[in-house]
Amino acid sequence: MPAIKRETLWTLERYAKERPQFRARVMEHKKHRTVRLGEHLTLIFEDELTVRYQIQEMLRTERLFEEEAICAELDAYNPLVPDGSNWKATMMIEYADSGERQGMLAKLIGVEDRVWVQPQSCSRVYAIADEDLDRENEEKTSSVHFLRFEFAPAMRETILRGAQISIGVDHPAYSASIDSLDAPLADSLRQDLGT
Repeated sequence: MPAIKRETLWTLERYAKERPQFRARVMEHKKHRTVRLGEHLTLIFEDELTVRYQIQEMLRTERLFEEEAICAELDAYNPLVPDGSNWKATMMIEYADSGERQGMLAKLIGVEDRVWVQPQSCSRVYAIADEDLDRENEEKTSSVHFLRFEFAPAMRETILRGAQISIGVDHPAYSASIDSLDAPLADSLRQDLGT
């Protein structure tokens, strides 16, 4: 997928007009790109549309219209767009109770490195996490991580041919998996790898 270019973004005025319909389109799209692993871990697989939405929302929220600021947002968000050999996801660790959340974030150090995907008859591919900056310290992990699942050419071809895809996490303090992604999600992810 190509990176999002400056000239393809809407101005703040245009986005204000387009936002209700665009937001509804993106929210519907995200339904087929979201995976819940157990009760407390969610992956949202990013693509050009979801990242474009994040950029437009940041520009809107921060009222950014200067060229330098817009380019900085593009530089920050474009790495989240898959490039044809990988899937990229935002991972959120979610606990409603703040005390439980703090305790679990301390127990879940390293969980971002234990998330995997596995095409049928292939080995697991573990996530490469947080390439932009370290999101954990010795005391706790972050509640948000950015993951990349990189596929060798043969595995990419297996996925594109329609292989069943399982996904999971195998951290000592948190384990969950899905044996087979549903068809709309798997089909959406295959588009990230091209045709």
